[in-house]
Amino acid sequence: MAPLPDDDPRGPETASPSLWTNPRLTFRRLFGLDRSGPPPPATLSDAPWNVWTIPNAIGFVRLALIPVLLITALSSDSGTDALPAILFAVIGWSDYADGIAARVTGQYSRFGALLDPVVDRLLVVAGVVICWNFELLPRWALAVLVARELYLLVAGQFALRRGIELKINWWGRWGVWPTMSAFFFAMVGLSTLAHVLLYVGLALSLAAAAFYTRDALAATRPAPSS
Repeated sequence: MAPLPDDDPRGPETASPSLWTNPRLTFRRLFGLDRSGPPPPATLSDAPWNVWTIPNAIGFVRLALIPVLLITALSSDSGTDALPAILFAVIGWSDYADGIAARVTGQYSRFGALLDPVVDRLLVVAGVVICWNFELLPRWALAVLVARELYLLVAGQFALRRGIELKINWWGRWGVWPTMSAFFFAMVGLSTLAHVLLYVGLALSLAAAAFYTRDALAATRPAPSS
């Protein structure tokens, strides 16, 4: 489900690349808190892949570290060794690094727009596998989280095939941090904090899925006749 700009009534597909400029880097813009305005034309569906950029290099490193994370964690006795926890934190926090690199250098790309969420989803899967294997978090909650991800994957493809593009909502954005933090704190042995954060992240993620569904259904309804 690709995001649409908040203030461009033409939509991203018709926004002119020649009119787009890299916005001034305020603190909020640099750290992704201010996402107003149309997306960079280089990230749109008809743009070239442009694989070899600094942000994508960070993304490739993040991707390569995920199997290392799984091997080290699943080879441990309890899943709470220091190295897997550090790797998880590095992969998670470096998500901000590739975004900052793209905003500083202006090296946006269609490939990067697709690579970043794939790595994030794979990191969630890795966290679920580790916490499920060692029972660091309630398995029923992990199962609900996986079911939510699978639902969005299937529903997103269904929506895209019908030409429906949805804005990324803030429920989903705010649900990422507590969910990722729950995995990390579970892996360092802070069980109570990990449980609380998982429930918060799960609630926000389910709310996001509900709003995506509402918006998709609204987009399929015929426009009222004038």
